[in-house]
Amino acid sequence: MIVPVTVLAPSVRVQTLYANVYLLSSPAGRLLVDAGAWPYAGRFDRILRDFAPDAVLLTHAHVDHSGGAYRAARRGIPLLAHTLEYAQLTGEIHDLPYPAGRPEIGRMVSRAHPKVSADALQVVHPGETVLGWQVVSLPGHTPGQIGVLLDGVLVAADAVIGAKDGAHLPKAAYNADHVQARQTLQRMAEMDLRALLPGHGGPLTPGQVRKRAGRREG
Repeated sequence: MIVPVTVLAPSVRVQTLYANVYLLSSPAGRLLVDAGAWPYAGRFDRILRDFAPDAVLLTHAHVDHSGGAYRAARRGIPLLAHTLEYAQLTGEIHDLPYPAGRPEIGRMVSRAHPKVSADALQVVHPGETVLGWQVVSLPGHTPGQIGVLLDGVLVAADAVIGAKDGAHLPKAAYNADHVQARQTLQRMAEMDLRALLPGHGGPLTPGQVRKRAGRREG
């Protein structure tokens, strides 16, 4: 079920396809952020049909966020991503930190997922504006992770995780560079935001993110 994030403007809706998929509408057009996990590809395809996005932005290459991307490529919808994520999105490499401590299983999981061709991808850089949303660099979880920002609302990918007890970082084993992930969390805590929309879990307040950034452990 597609759920409106009613406290926010511009229009933001979310559907959870294991990871959160955000449907963003602005006067500049319709942007879909992330593609969900492969087992939900049929549902993602229906979102593509019904929402008719002008582009799909992939925050990072992990398969729970890019699993349905091949469906968008089949429809000819532009796929936007940071170049540092290309090798995993196309299947040139298969580095996946899930499950923790079992890289051989992670590689098997990655190989089992449909990939996209390099021709289907378009480069997007931090600082650019895509359909009204500013692209923001959020490295650490992966080297090229990005989010988008508009009117104080940051779609933050896996730079932060939402939970009932507040904001969390992904576990160190799941981050390409955990020190950098902590630095990104601190930078988000210092931004002038109204809300943060994580890759997993519900919306977070700036206060929740500042509280998590103030913890020394993890």
